[in-house]
Amino acid sequence: MTRLILTALCLVLASPALAHLDPAAHGSLAAGLSHPIFGLDHILAMIAVGLWAASLGEKDAIWLLPSAFVASMIAGFLAALAGLALPFVEPTILLSVFALGLAVAFAFQLPLINAAGIVGLFGLFHGFAHGGEVGAAGVLAFGTGFVLSTALLHLFGLGVAFATKRSLSGNKLLKGLGWITAAGGLWIMING
Repeated sequence: MTRLILTALCLVLASPALAHLDPAAHGSLAAGLSHPIFGLDHILAMIAVGLWAASLGEKDAIWLLPSAFVASMIAGFLAALAGLALPFVEPTILLSVFALGLAVAFAFQLPLINAAGIVGLFGLFHGFAHGGEVGAAGVLAFGTGFVLSTALLHLFGLGVAFATKRSLSGNKLLKGLGWITAAGGLWIMING
């Protein structure tokens, strides 16, 4: 259990040398897969979606919250590709890290539709940011890559949440991960 949490923290705190993989050198799919993983703000928010979904304690939450995030993220991606404007993209992404961390830390118990709406709103902004960074990548392969990567980060968050809940101090550990996420969001806001 401790190893899992330490591994998660190491993954979150690791800083890659490059911001993103070059699609020309690595391919559009690899660039898309790596895109969310090379941004601490994206990692923390996407894992927090899984953490919050598991902490809500409802069976439907574990698929509804990640699905709402991914569906809205795809809509945001398409909106960016279409050239639509969306204000405050980066501030909202940073807010998502902080807010989702607090949702886990305080174990906010909202109706599922409200929680999914909040997560979906944040997903829209994350997707818009991804759409603005396609560059030379093939749109379909890049989009497929970051959708898969996002889903895996959500699953990782769910796995960590369920693993911590099984420990003796599970709720405290889960809330602690929420505080770490919120603190990470603040750190990025201050230093980013």
